[in-house]
Amino acid sequence: MNQHLETKRRFFDKEKIKEKILPYIMVAPAMAFLLVFTFYPMVNLVYLSFFDYNLINPNKKFVGWRNYSDLFFLRKDFVVALKNTAVYTGAVVFFVILLALLLALWIRKDGKLNHFVQSCAFTPHLVAMLSCAMIWAWIMDANRYGLFNTVLSFFNLPPLRWLNSSTTAMLSVVIVSVWKSIGYYCLIIVSALKAIPAEIYEAAELDNTPKLRLFFRIILPLLSPQLFFLLVTITINSFRVFDTVRIMTEGGPGNATDVISFYIYRYAFRHFRIGYASAAGTILMLILMVLTAIYFKVLSKRIHYQ
Repeated sequence: MNQHLETKRRFFDKEKIKEKILPYIMVAPAMAFLLVFTFYPMVNLVYLSFFDYNLINPNKKFVGWRNYSDLFFLRKDFVVALKNTAVYTGAVVFFVILLALLLALWIRKDGKLNHFVQSCAFTPHLVAMLSCAMIWAWIMDANRYGLFNTVLSFFNLPPLRWLNSSTTAMLSVVIVSVWKSIGYYCLIIVSALKAIPAEIYEAAELDNTPKLRLFFRIILPLLSPQLFFLLVTITINSFRVFDTVRIMTEGGPGNATDVISFYIYRYAFRHFRIGYASAAGTILMLILMVLTAIYFKVLSKRIHYQ
């Protein structure tokens, strides 16, 4: 009898151990992926930022904080790239969220026209950014065969140097990014709008609630989790913009569209200054971490979950 109880106890102990270990085994591949492809590159990026290192000479020379002092005090182009990135990010975040929200409010109801608009709005998201940038570079070409300037000439209006003028180049890049992203984020908001219980709309209709008050007092608070997600993801993606600038403007004219990601690419793979580029990459990583922390600290209290 005692032997039977002992065997049974051991069996249950093994089952408990399996239950405790199984979750760790299940998440182990994902954790290994994060360690190899996320955590290690971040640590190595910070490590390389303290060295004078290039792809031609593999020997690393420790220089301490010199790369960081060069970024902010010796070379002024990094500060310019930082300002351009802030302008680009602010414009893209504002217009994508605003236009995606307005479009979602328009097409939230089921209908053939709304389904067609949803498909049209989401299609640019399926196209590679490289292809989109090349198409828009042709559309905005300053010569007469550019589509925009062809339309302007049809109305006897002077052509514009969309990508060749420092006053319009950044605006052109923002237009392309907003056009490509708006459909994806619009569908996220549409799904959130459809998840709002119909009783809320019915109660507001019975109370004769004005539409603006309904939107700002009821709909917008209920959409706050999705809008917060959009704010964080769009900010991070905007700071990491590269393909659009690389294809359309090459950071020009001058340095009007030079952003941090392209700045890092240029110094790493054209000037072969890996240490200096790593310092710029570390600054970019720190900025994103601080911004994300501020978002969660300041805005998390204003999010209303159903």
